[in-house]
Amino acid sequence: MDWKLFATTFTAVFLAELGDKTQIATLGFASGTDKGHWTVFAASAAALVACSAMAVVAGAALGKVIPMVWLERVGGLLLVVAGAWTLWKSFGSGE
Repeated sequence: MDWKLFATTFTAVFLAELGDKTQIATLGFASGTDKGHWTVFAASAAALVACSAMAVVAGAALGKVIPMVWLERVGGLLLVVAGAWTLWKSFGSGE
């Protein structure tokens, strides 16, 4: 196992998931039940694993036909666009 790749991926995904909509939704589900905390944990973990599996399969397939540099550029651009859109939206909210 490539431990450097593991640590880099874990850190990036962990930091990206902190405070996002998925975590907030999971918090809401867990707060809405008295007995189902482990069920909420298992379901949210399974959902993240399923999404991650789809991303790995798609990334592996795309990596065979598109050079890595272009995948990185497009990924970076999408993150910048999402950040700019979120920032733009915050100024238009009137708060």
